[in-house]
Amino acid sequence: MMYERIINSEQETEELAHQLSAILEPADVLTLEGDLGAGKTTFTKSVAKGLGITRNVNSPTFTILKQYEGRLPLNHLDVYRLADSDEDLGWDELFYGDAVSIIEWANLIEADLPPERLAIQILRLEDEKRKFTFTPFGKRYEQLCEELFE
Repeated sequence: MMYERIINSEQETEELAHQLSAILEPADVLTLEGDLGAGKTTFTKSVAKGLGITRNVNSPTFTILKQYEGRLPLNHLDVYRLADSDEDLGWDELFYGDAVSIIEWANLIEADLPPERLAIQILRLEDEKRKFTFTPFGKRYEQLCEELFE
């Protein structure tokens, strides 16, 4: 099952991200897909803020991984540069630890992703208008979506 929400402003994006961050648990994995400028990093910043992270969150495009401490630790990955890499970068340690992981361009490491996760697609419709599609993989994420979209 997929869950969709149309967002009309950056403020609504922040509100959705804060609602999600309030129900996240250790080892939750979120994947973010969307074109450049769709709002992946804006969404991630808002989730981080909701987790009580006060450091500036920006895209880890050149470093691949940035880690932050808050109510829950956050691993923010941008795997765009790994498109043609077969390297094992220790994904299990990241995905099954205590931190929430948010992965931008996750389709590029599909084979390394945990089978249970929440896939979030952001589609830019107009200037500020976005369509968020949440696809849960696994019972934990089905329950999370039911709670988020009730």
